[in-house]
Amino acid sequence: MAEDSDLEKTEEPTGRRIEQAREKGQVPQSRELGTFSVLVVAASMLWMMGDWFMARAVALTRQAFIIEPRYMHDSAMMLPRLLELSGDALFILAPLLAVLIVAALIPPFFLNSWIFSFNSLVPDIARMNPLAGLARMFSWNSLMELGKAVLKAALVGGIAVLVIWNLHEEIFGLLAEPLETGIAHAGNMILFSFLMLVLALFLVVAADVPFQLWHYYHKLKMTKEEVKQEMKEMMGDPHVKGRIRSLQMEAARRRMMQSVPQADVIVTNPTHYAVALSYKAGMAAPKVVAKGVGMVALKIREIAAESAVPTLEAAPLARALYKHAALDKEIPSALYNAVAEVLAYVYQLAQWRQSGGAYPVPPRQLSVPAELVPEAT
Repeated sequence: MAEDSDLEKTEEPTGRRIEQAREKGQVPQSRELGTFSVLVVAASMLWMMGDWFMARAVALTRQAFIIEPRYMHDSAMMLPRLLELSGDALFILAPLLAVLIVAALIPPFFLNSWIFSFNSLVPDIARMNPLAGLARMFSWNSLMELGKAVLKAALVGGIAVLVIWNLHEEIFGLLAEPLETGIAHAGNMILFSFLMLVLALFLVVAADVPFQLWHYYHKLKMTKEEVKQEMKEMMGDPHVKGRIRSLQMEAARRRMMQSVPQADVIVTNPTHYAVALSYKAGMAAPKVVAKGVGMVALKIREIAAESAVPTLEAAPLARALYKHAALDKEIPSALYNAVAEVLAYVYQLAQWRQSGGAYPVPPRQLSVPAELVPEAT
């Protein structure tokens, strides 16, 4: 049962899964939204600029039907004349065509589907398989598209019947109107009917867009095993990660060792722990520039000896600093008094080296809170 559940696509697609699908050109699409956008923009343009288009179209038609002798007797002039009239017609339709191009490009924006992928242009031999084509024809998705087309046809057809029924008296009344008035009246009725049919498609779009989004993300659902595998790929090979972590720790250790000669004092356990402290004018509190246990502690002491950095054996303080003080950070406030005694000894030792006199006595009973001292190891 557990294996069956791992193979079921019950998990929502991850961001990486969606991005991979987009790279392959797989994005949510709604043909109904694109059709509705183009048609509603076309209807709106014709509604607002219909008179402008009509006046220029009539003028162009009249110009085209004027028969000039030079075109009748010279066949070489016919093609340039045709190109001239075609250019004028294109100029008249240019505003409508430009707006329709924009209307065709806008719908993918609302579905976050603006993408260009070369993978979609690569021929897929599998899609040319006749058996696969038959399977797609009778698939659940094809049946849904067929049902949607039938419902859309019924809706648009029903709206068309209602519009024609409501306008039937005006339609028959066109027979009694003068030619120019009748043409204008018929154009307004056709445009109104077209606009009503386009608005009826809004119901189709309102149902299709949520369905297409649901269907798209449903197809991208993943099994639990796929999610686990993706997480492993994103996190990388554990062996590689371990090697990288080891190299990072080694680099950090080298940087830490380079800071030991600049330290003011090394506090030791004496054998297991070593913590290098530094305090300069302007600092709010001393900070730890290096720390370590075992072989790292031994290396810190060796570098300190080579660089003439003072070393003080203070087991409780060394263990407390190692446990509670972060590298390159200031020491905890609870250890201020103990570290102040250590630094006072270091300054006295430096004064003795310069001027001589009585050798300073190292502090033995440092005020280290017992709760900060871990058990000795």
